[in-house]
Formats: sequence, C-alpha cells, structure tokens
Amino acid sequence: MSCPVTKLAKQLIYLPSISPHDLGCQKIIINRLLKIGFNIEDFKINNTDNFWAWRGTGKTLNFLGHTDVVPSGPLIKWKHHPFKSVVKNGVLFGRGASDMKGALAAMIVAVENFVFFNPRHIGRISFIITSDEESNAEDGTKKVVEKLISKNEFIDYCLVGEPTSNLFLGDCIKNGRRGSLNAYLIIFGIQGHIAYPYLADNPIHKSLSVLKELINHEWSKENNFFSKTQIQISNINSNNNSTNTIPGSLFVNFNFRFNNDTSFNDIKLNFENLLIKHKMQYSIKWNLSGNPFITKKGKLLDTVINSIKHYTSKEPELSTSGGTSDGRFFRSIGSEVIEFGLLNKTIHKINECVNISDLKMLSLIYYKIIEKIFI
Repeated sequence: MSCPVTKLAKQLIYLPSISPHDLGCQKIIINRLLKIGFNIEDFKINNTDNFWAWRGTGKTLNFLGHTDVVPSGPLIKWKHHPFKSVVKNGVLFGRGASDMKGALAAMIVAVENFVFFNPRHIGRISFIITSDEESNAEDGTKKVVEKLISKNEFIDYCLVGEPTSNLFLGDCIKNGRRGSLNAYLIIFGIQGHIAYPYLADNPIHKSLSVLKELINHEWSKENNFFSKTQIQISNINSNNNSTNTIPGSLFVNFNFRFNNDTSFNDIKLNFENLLIKHKMQYSIKWNLSGNPFITKKGKLLDTVINSIKHYTSKEPELSTSGGTSDGRFFRSIGSEVIEFGLLNKTIHKINECVNISDLKMLSLIYYKIIEKIFI
C-alpha cells in the first residue's frame, strides 16, 4: 500500500518552486483542504503566493509552512534529478524533501485523518502557507499575520514545520529563535597611488583595529534560553581591482544573532560608539530581520513534547539555535510557537532527501498533537 504522505510530498517536490515562486504547490494543498471543509483566503502579494485556511471556531492551532525552496545547485552533482521525486531504498530524494515539502505533506495528511475521525471537532485548525520563506520573507507570512491582526484574528498555537531534528526524528524542537540584525557599513578613506601612501588614507588599514574590537566585544552573555549574542562578518569589499591604487572606501557587512538580553537599539548604539571611538568616517544602514522570541512551558510545548515521546519514547531537546524562521512573525500576537519537523542534515544541500519512515512518523506525531490540543 502506498504512503499518502510520500505521494503528496512527491507531487510537491515535482514542482520546481524556487523562492519566491509557488508554481502550483499551494493549489494542490488548497484543493485537498477544500474537500475537508476548510475556508480559504488567498493573499497574493507581488510575486509571493500565500493563503490562510481555517476550519472550525474557537482556540486555534495553526500549521505554518512554505512551498518555496532554494535553488538546486549543479544538476550534475545530484544522484537523482532534484525535481523528479525519486524514491530509492526507502528514501525520497528531491529539493524540498526535508525543507519543507515533506513536512507540509505530513501536516495535510494528519489534518485530513483527524477531520475524518473527528468531523465535529472543537476548536479551529488553520494553515498559513507562503512561498517566500527562503527569500526575503517580506511578502509572505509577515504580511499575512499583519492582515490577520487587522481583522482581529488570534492564533493561540502555531506549529512550524521547519526541519529541527538532528540525528533522529524528534530529537530536537525549537521553542524560540535568536534575533537577526544586519549592518551594512562603509568606512571612508582617501583614494591614492599605492606608492605614495602618505598622500592617501587606506580604509582597509584603518579599519583593522575597529573590526577586531567589534568582533571581540561582548554584546551580551548567554542566559537560560539563548547563547550569547554573536557577530559575524559576511563580506568585506573595497571594489578595487587595481593593484597600484589605495581604495577610497571599504564595504563591510555584519550579521548579529542576538538574544533577549539585548536589543536592536542597544547593538546599534554600542556599534556606532566603537566606530566613533576609533575616529572612523563612515555611513551605515541597518536591517532588522527579526527579534528574538521564546515559548516557555505551556500547552503547546507540553503537547509537542508528549506527542513525540508517545512515538519515540524519548524527550526532545529544547533549542533556540540555528537561523530564523517565519515563526518570529507570530511574536507580535502572543502566540505560543514551536518548530518541529524532519531531519536537517541534508537541507539546502545537493541530494536533499528524507526517509519515508520519517515522513510517516511525522504525520502520526502531528495527528497526536492535534488530538491532544482538541480532544
């Protein structure tokens, strides 16, 4: 007998929905939700497809996911074509298999089964699905949540299907995420001939001491929920292709992953004070991708932990590590947010894949979560 979760995952993987394009994935999901009595509201914003679906009334459990994927990389390096949904030795290969079309399929089948056995269930089950999570995340979940807030909608519990497991399914869940902040810095010097440095001002040389201090600065300590705030330089570029010219400026891009003991304003103030201390001439732009959020002990966290233990007999580790997710956009409406999904060891890689057994198990655990919330 074929696995319905695998069958749906294969359908979704077959569509090369490189972010922010959906290419029909959401239509497949919407049609299945309509058949089991869901209401659908589309939110098409620029090139991003989004929808909100709901069934029932009252306390709301929302499944959050995305149909977009990252590019495949060189096709020649894949064992199987990334968009052919090949199953080999119990493993499904394809871009998005783990991140996160496999989890989407597990969610849909879990909800279909729950509605079949509980057609008059209490509470409300909903979905928010976007197609720009892997790109700039500006026209997706963020905008949908804003629209729901304007309609006075409230979501009590949000379960995000991101791949959180490390070695085996359910060994780790995310109950929060660090904030992410980008800084785009230009340090100004004076361009000149490299043989006459006294007639110029080399921004690379003058920046070295301040860059070292920025890297070594303690932005915040670790706490009970988060590691300490970290800074990383992602790019340094003088745009100088001449070997005999001192550049006139230096571009430096920074990223901060920060915890809840600091804030955007704290980081900005300390950062610019260090530049002033070193007498830098500079300009800077900031982009806040998201603030940190944490879901402490409560109904959703307890339910997810107990549902995983029901099938694995092991308690998952709670973590706030890794990148950001669209779960951050629910911070503004006070939802309990937990991320739980497939293994993350092949996500965004060549030969991304998922074990069929994990797809089946994930759908069973999602079903158990719904059951424990509403029954």
